[in-house]
Amino acid sequence: MKVLIVGSGGREHAIAQSVAKSPKADKIYCAPGNAGIGQIAECVPIGAMEFDKLVAFAKEKEIGLVIVGMDDPLVGGLVDEMEKAGIRTFGPRKNAAILEGSKAFSKDLMKRYGIPTAGYETFDQPQDALAYLEMIEFPIVLKADGLALGKGVLICDNLEQAREGVKAIMQDKQFGSAGNRLVVEQFMKGREVSVLAFVDGRTIKTMTSAQDHKRAYDDDLGPNTGGMGTFSPSPFYTKEIDDFCQKYIYQATVNAMAAEGREFKGVIFFGLMLTEFGPRVLEYNARFGDPEAQVVLPRMKNDIIEVLEACIDGRLDEVDLQFEENAAVCVVLASEGYPVNYEKGFPIKGLEKFDGQDSYFCFHAGTVKTDQGIVTNGGRVLGVTAKGSDLKEARANAYEAAQWVSFENKYMRHDIGKAIDEA
Repeated sequence: MKVLIVGSGGREHAIAQSVAKSPKADKIYCAPGNAGIGQIAECVPIGAMEFDKLVAFAKEKEIGLVIVGMDDPLVGGLVDEMEKAGIRTFGPRKNAAILEGSKAFSKDLMKRYGIPTAGYETFDQPQDALAYLEMIEFPIVLKADGLALGKGVLICDNLEQAREGVKAIMQDKQFGSAGNRLVVEQFMKGREVSVLAFVDGRTIKTMTSAQDHKRAYDDDLGPNTGGMGTFSPSPFYTKEIDDFCQKYIYQATVNAMAAEGREFKGVIFFGLMLTEFGPRVLEYNARFGDPEAQVVLPRMKNDIIEVLEACIDGRLDEVDLQFEENAAVCVVLASEGYPVNYEKGFPIKGLEKFDGQDSYFCFHAGTVKTDQGIVTNGGRVLGVTAKGSDLKEARANAYEAAQWVSFENKYMRHDIGKAIDEA
């Protein structure tokens, strides 16, 4: 089977690596891909939002399976276009990807179906949001309604910060059209946990848990990013919590989407907050997390193509999803200045040290191959992942491996997985 992966980040590299292990994959393409993906797949210069070109390429190459990794093409309807052309595609259709595409939609869905989440209000006009802020207690959370590369969330401790946040999101359009609508949400205290799940429209099978680190700097300081590192599994995600979530959050969400006429097939990312009142949904994503995929997929025992096809065909109930009894930690190596301003084009040294390793991985995100070799080409450059018998060993291994790689302006957090010391 020929497989086409759509995307260019560390998540797509992790997907490509899993696909490459499947005996079902004869040939892998990635559009547009990156330098790391290019070592295991043929990268084609087609952007993730160039739907006509992607469909034409898939037909020309007789692609047997398309895997859409990124949020923008999912929300934009790439799966619908591929299906119209008769091409088997993994990912939610446009009317289901709205689960991530609109935070207002997802909050309203949770309210209608009694899925536990924080209280909220939604606003289309900045003056209405500003008036509401005068009446509420702080801290609160401001969320741009649409896609914002994981950065459209502001935690505000007081009224002044909240006013500035409304201006940045709705008036200055810091996150573009994503800020046309604003969600003002109660602040929830607790530990965050990410749980990814395969869904076939009615059956849901959860993967092993993970925890992301969104802030740019150590001790969870600085602006939100797409993610600076992650670990799996979360020691705080207990059997009791899982039992509750399976009944009242995971299956309830799948059932709610079906009841709305928005059958969901693909991956749902559940961002959870473990509060003193029980688990609550922070957010949904309609695809693999990044960098969560970099610690979850390397631990999955199943043939990924078999699982994806079961989702497409509505027979996920036949799959026994299994994960290794170990742990993994991913440390993101970024360009200094990310996520605001940073330089590109610096040569990367040490990548060859990962060749032939089975417990150490270097997933490329912002890289490109040039005449000078592989150079930096983004804010998040690499995701260095290591396995271990437990989280502490995996963390030590990941930070050791992070030193194998060097490039000018290299930056990373030094406290990824620090929370496991408290478990």
